[in-house]
Amino acid sequence: MVRLEPEKIINTISLLEKRIDDRFPDSGLKKVCHVFLQTAQDSKQNIEWISKPNLTLRIFAYLIILTGLGGLIYSITYIDLRIENNTLANVVTISEAIFNDIILLGAAIFFLVSLESRLKTKRALKAINELRAIAHVIDMHQLTKDPNLTDLPESATENSPKRSFTSFELQRYLDYCSEATALVGKVAALYSQSLPDEAVVRAVNEIEVLTTGLSRKIWQKLIILNETSSNKKAKQ
Repeated sequence: MVRLEPEKIINTISLLEKRIDDRFPDSGLKKVCHVFLQTAQDSKQNIEWISKPNLTLRIFAYLIILTGLGGLIYSITYIDLRIENNTLANVVTISEAIFNDIILLGAAIFFLVSLESRLKTKRALKAINELRAIAHVIDMHQLTKDPNLTDLPESATENSPKRSFTSFELQRYLDYCSEATALVGKVAALYSQSLPDEAVVRAVNEIEVLTTGLSRKIWQKLIILNETSSNKKAKQ
């Protein structure tokens, strides 16, 4: 069975951080990628915890369930079941009490049995939300990188963002942003791979849609940048 391997994804993110540091050591993108690497490493630990059964919690749940069943059975033994001592009203009252106890016990059993899954789902969703935030931060770093305004300092206004990148540097910067957003989706996919819960799968799909859209937007800039560079070379 083909599966995503957390170690290889983490190594890819680590290599991306080094590549960004080589070209843009003082950039905000490098700091974001460093945080992303730490988040990916935390995700690996989360996934290991999610993949393993929580024996302590399961034993505790089973003990509570057995205690509840034992208490119900024990209470039934105190009921006087002799026909001559029971009236219709007593039978209805006893039956209703037993039925209510069974419903409450069933609800408690469902809560305890699903407790482990809900705890794992909660941790997975929290981590996925962190990845979503990282994707948006990466998008913020490429937001002002306009491929039409490279090497044109005369077009800047007083409040324009600083555009110190050459066409080649801007191309590499946008490429790094695209890679980072794609890797965010891969880290998120690790959670749905280890915990195929409906809420987790839906959240991971939302991350995939988000990161794909961001990468598409970045690649549109790269296409414009390449066309602009080609036109400049043709005029020379």
